[in-house]
Amino acid sequence: MPEPWCLEIGHARFWGGPPQQCGGPTRRFHIQWQRKRGSNRWYVYTFIADRPIRSLKAKIRALTRRTSQQDLRTVLTRLNQVTHGWANYFRHAVAKHTFHTMDRFAWQRLITMLMHRHRWNWKAVRKQFTTPTGRWLPITADGTEHQPIAATPVTRYRQRTIPNPWPTPDNA
Repeated sequence: MPEPWCLEIGHARFWGGPPQQCGGPTRRFHIQWQRKRGSNRWYVYTFIADRPIRSLKAKIRALTRRTSQQDLRTVLTRLNQVTHGWANYFRHAVAKHTFHTMDRFAWQRLITMLMHRHRWNWKAVRKQFTTPTGRWLPITADGTEHQPIAATPVTRYRQRTIPNPWPTPDNA
């Protein structure tokens, strides 16, 4: 039996299988026709759906509760694993802006957790995490650093090579 497939363009949905396997609560991507900026050509773009973004935010919130007693190194390790796994899954979509937004959200949650834990105000946070020139330092704990997912390369157009099933003659 062939694998069910699904394509959603704008508001129209086409599927070659049962509807519960195409879309519904497990849909991860949103495929849409859009005009390319700066030209009159139309292309099919793959965006990240809203549900995976909400799911990642919920995972980040669960890891960075303000009253959490977990060691910062453990929190950073687990946060890096979750966010980088998510980013690697969605790196073939139009996702650069979404990655940056998720980085900002995770950084803000970590800073809020540290401010509550150490009873810092914003002045103390800036003193702790900036250089004398004003450049922000990454959040680190015992050699473990918060790695931003915005640095994940987005590869939307991969060259797909299909091998030739016919043998080439030796004398050609």
